[in-house]
Amino acid sequence: MYFTDSEEFKEKSGYVIDGVWYPRVTKIVDIKAKPALYRFYAGMNSFAEGEAVKEKSATEGTAVHEAAEAIFLGQTPEVNDQIKPAIIAFQDFLEKTKIETQPEFVERRIVSHDHRYAGTVDAIAKINGKWGVLDIKTSQSIYRDYNLQTAAYLDALKNYFHNLETRWILRINQHQICGLCGATKRTKGGREKVKRNGRTLCSRHVWSEMKGEIEFQEFPSWQKDFEAFLGAKKLWEWENDYQLKKIGYL
Repeated sequence: MYFTDSEEFKEKSGYVIDGVWYPRVTKIVDIKAKPALYRFYAGMNSFAEGEAVKEKSATEGTAVHEAAEAIFLGQTPEVNDQIKPAIIAFQDFLEKTKIETQPEFVERRIVSHDHRYAGTVDAIAKINGKWGVLDIKTSQSIYRDYNLQTAAYLDALKNYFHNLETRWILRINQHQICGLCGATKRTKGGREKVKRNGRTLCSRHVWSEMKGEIEFQEFPSWQKDFEAFLGAKKLWEWENDYQLKKIGYL
């Protein structure tokens, strides 16, 4: 990625904490290949179209994130109709799953002094008697990249929260279902994507109303994922060594 100067690099790639700049976890993980993202761009008419869809999709995802975090904080956020099915599904999930957290544990900035990186954790929570990192996603699937991200959070927190032992990915989505063939249609970023459900797609779909969808997975073993994250960090530093040397990080 091209940066006009070192200040832009610092702003887009990290955080300043107590006067010290640290690279951001999500930027480091971006160095990993993303086959699903490549397929997404391949399906676009142009790179510019792909960027526009991705930007709009990110805005929608941010709205879901902010609403979910407000609910964790005991607030009643205003939710626009565009994301309402997803938030209703999230609220239904919370009624069935006991999640304990505290305001200071929601959207918490973390830093690893040992390995020199920083990030923002969606929530530190207690679920089924175990404390861990809870990360909210609005993607189509749960991707392996998330394991690197959450492992980095856990290692950074282990010296401050000695009872942390696991991590969860909570994916919040919404889609429509065809009443004839069971296919699902996901609309995000102004783009519709139809996925069949083990059967041949019918020629004329009959779509349901938009329905919220929740996927919740626990990933208790994280040490090997953290080793992989450190490998990604090494590669990211190699890729960006010019800027990192200019700002005195390397």
